[in-house]
Amino acid sequence: MEAMKWKGKPKKEESLKNNEEVKLPLKTKMFYGIGDIGNAIINSAIQFYLLKFYTDIALILPVLAGNALLIGKIWDAINDPLFGWLTDKTDSKLGRRRVFMIWGAIPLGISIMLLWFIPKGLSTTTTFIWIALTFILFDTFWTLTNVPYYALTSELTDDYDERSSLTTTRMVMAVPAYLVGVALTPLLAGLFSDGRKGWAYVGIIYGVICAAVLLISAAGIKERKKVMQTKAKTNVWQSVKIALSNKPFQRLCIAYFVINLAFAMVKTLMAYYLEYQLLMKNEISLVMGLMLICVTLSLPFWKKLSEKLDKGKSYALGTGIGAIAISISFFLKPEQGKLVYILSALAGIGFGSQWIFPWSMVADVADYDRVQSGEFRSGMYYGIWGLATKISEALAIAGIGWMLTGFGYVPNVVQSSKSLLGIRLFFGPIPGIIIIVTLPLLIWYPIDRKKHSEIREKLAAMESQLGENL
Repeated sequence: MEAMKWKGKPKKEESLKNNEEVKLPLKTKMFYGIGDIGNAIINSAIQFYLLKFYTDIALILPVLAGNALLIGKIWDAINDPLFGWLTDKTDSKLGRRRVFMIWGAIPLGISIMLLWFIPKGLSTTTTFIWIALTFILFDTFWTLTNVPYYALTSELTDDYDERSSLTTTRMVMAVPAYLVGVALTPLLAGLFSDGRKGWAYVGIIYGVICAAVLLISAAGIKERKKVMQTKAKTNVWQSVKIALSNKPFQRLCIAYFVINLAFAMVKTLMAYYLEYQLLMKNEISLVMGLMLICVTLSLPFWKKLSEKLDKGKSYALGTGIGAIAISISFFLKPEQGKLVYILSALAGIGFGSQWIFPWSMVADVADYDRVQSGEFRSGMYYGIWGLATKISEALAIAGIGWMLTGFGYVPNVVQSSKSLLGIRLFFGPIPGIIIIVTLPLLIWYPIDRKKHSEIREKLAAMESQLGENL
């Protein structure tokens, strides 16, 4: 596709006007951030407790539970880019992205309820099928609402630092909500002697919350008219090809996929590691909570540091710190269990960078594409990004399921030395090493502050020309 031609640099007054437009009021940032509260709660519940719910309550073999979740990703391989492309093509009075948040909120809430409900009396086969189908349903509505929601990061503002600020505001709300999910989920589930009933109430409460905050967020934000006036013209396969051929996106996506895979392994195994290796079953929520508190407190620091080091280098530094902290956990013995609080705090500070920079950097990548093609394709980029996120997390959950089975894990009993070795390896040094291997991709990431400034100048000229042609 031919790129839109622009007429040189914009005039000074046009650049100033453009800068004013991209500076977001706090109200907009707050309403945008509210939308991620429900996402964070259900995300934490899925990442920390879903596999354990399947293995210890539904009593399905870890390998079968992992495979059931992985099957859901076959559909996911299609729906993330597809829904991203669909939002890029959408023209609605409710907005290009908001319309999906509004109409998809309630179905998403219902799918969350079904995710944590497994009828009694099902055979192993029907339980496997139920888990796969409910996860597919959940993933469908999750993608339909969240891909356009995340794409708004790119379209609410063009500013390099303002995007980090927008993401920081979102994460300041999301991370405490994530912590609530970590702490509240086992408490809610434990309210009933019947474990299945407790987890069913978890689904009902979280489904209502997730639907409500998405609707509130959509009601409080407005999409920019200039963005809505330019729709993607390429078909879905062309858009996918263009996005995947984007060199900066390739580097970012590979790095993020690997880091998120490692991080998901840590989150999935943390409950197992604390309960069986350190004998700290009653302190699981405290350790997880400390990590997430440190994530929250570190967010302003990482945002500020990125103004000096750029996003890529800041991202690499943070995840490097997190990788070292989790790797050390391999050596802890039960009598040294309290040291896990220090490691958890360090990991939380380091991984705080994982919560800010990737989402902001995808928006910069979409700008890079827009300069070359003249099209707004942020939905596709966040669709592929969502695909990378969910596949990495699904592989982590499935991989941990295979590992637990292979190392002889037996639920609710004292574990063998072989089982403990597997838990320690895949909680600490293995994810730590694969994170460190990817860091050069971020340290030398090509879209820095200077490069993005050049991109913005070109975008300002393109928008000026668009205004003249309308």
